[in-house]
Amino acid sequence: MVRFTVLASGSKGNSTVVSGGCTRILVDAGLSCRELFRRMRLAGEEPETLDAIVITHEHSDHVGGLAVTARKLGIPVYFTEGTHRAWMRWLTPRRQMTYAQWLEQCRKQAAERQAEADASQFDAEGEPDESDLVADCEPAAPALAQIVAAESLPEAAEPEPGPATPIPQKDPTWLPAVEYFQAGQPFEIGDIAISPFTIPHDAADPVGFVFRTEGVRIAFATDLGYIPPNVKAQLKGVDLLLLESNHDLEMLRDGPYPWSVKQRVLSRVGHLSNEAAAAFLEDEYDGQAAYVILAHLSQSNNLPELARVTAERALNGRASLLANRLLLAAQHEALPPIYF
Repeated sequence: MVRFTVLASGSKGNSTVVSGGCTRILVDAGLSCRELFRRMRLAGEEPETLDAIVITHEHSDHVGGLAVTARKLGIPVYFTEGTHRAWMRWLTPRRQMTYAQWLEQCRKQAAERQAEADASQFDAEGEPDESDLVADCEPAAPALAQIVAAESLPEAAEPEPGPATPIPQKDPTWLPAVEYFQAGQPFEIGDIAISPFTIPHDAADPVGFVFRTEGVRIAFATDLGYIPPNVKAQLKGVDLLLLESNHDLEMLRDGPYPWSVKQRVLSRVGHLSNEAAAAFLEDEYDGQAAYVILAHLSQSNNLPELARVTAERALNGRASLLANRLLLAAQHEALPPIYF
């Protein structure tokens, strides 16, 4: 049995469960771990049965709960290499330090070393003065560059703590296991075959997916500024189509976003409008899916009724597509599971 459950879809968090055979996959983890688990259980999905997490891209509404969820369940996470690197940079931003801050850090480090040293190592006149301490810790220019560079890098893997080894601070990018895939190169997780494809979005290496299991094909395409030929080819011959219908053009233009954000959303690496989604459904869609799910609706620049009416008008214009069932994914509650 194949099951497809949209847990959340929108600008505040995205996550979906795809189940087939004995395999359960979480697509994106844009909600907190607690909220993901709560919604899964309400939808009849058991979090403990998940086998893996696959990520479309690194934006926070798709990865906000990723690390905690993966650690809690001890399951692997599948990224493109570019997405993984971008996610790591997001969690470990560069730390810049002025010379005065570095000098103060040197003083503190020298004072701490001095306090820990054996008093017998110092002469009767007492501790060295502050200028000596600064001189002792001040490296040459190349060494200073190495310190600044080291501050900019993610922390190394945690060493195994021993009797005399302090336990280091946990690396926020640590995951139980990481697997890489590439757009255009199919791979498998258990009983589910996955075909990732490149989408146009302002992220490091964003992808959509076609999942195939037990003879059912499910296409997943959100967060794309337009639908290029490679995406159109992937959306043919599917049994379920999840397609972005992010904004109404007039609502976006008259809405509260700054002009720079409006330009981003309207760009070819932004988000798909109701009108663009409808144009695809009317002119390019082959009508094979039993279910069409409109996803990633903007709360500020769209209304569910507008997205539905625009898509229905496109589908109703083609008599052969009347059997398609149109659904809308929501931000604040899961859709009932769809079974095949």
